Amino acid sequence: MTHDYIRHGTTSLFAALDITSRSVIAQHYRRHRHQEFLRFLEHIDQAVPKELDLHLILDNYATHKTEAVKKWLLRHPRFHLHFTPTSAS
Repeated sequence: MTHDYIRHGTTSLFAALDITSRSVIAQHYRRHRHQEFLRFLEHIDQAVPKELDLHLILDNYATHKTEAVKKWLLRHPRFHLHFTPTSAS
């Protein structure tokens, strides 16, 4: 970056790939909180046929593990979260 580089904000991109159809469901948000993640889960829930189970691979960001997300997942059992491994220190 140069000394005059100006960052005009960031965005959080949530994306889901359907490996069979190669389609992508994506939304971007100004923030990366559990509220935005829950909105994205709702979006996926509406976009994908109800008879299909959904397996999501996620990083270990705290947003994905809040109590609100855990409660939502209990009400939506077709969602299965898989977390990437963390590095041991």
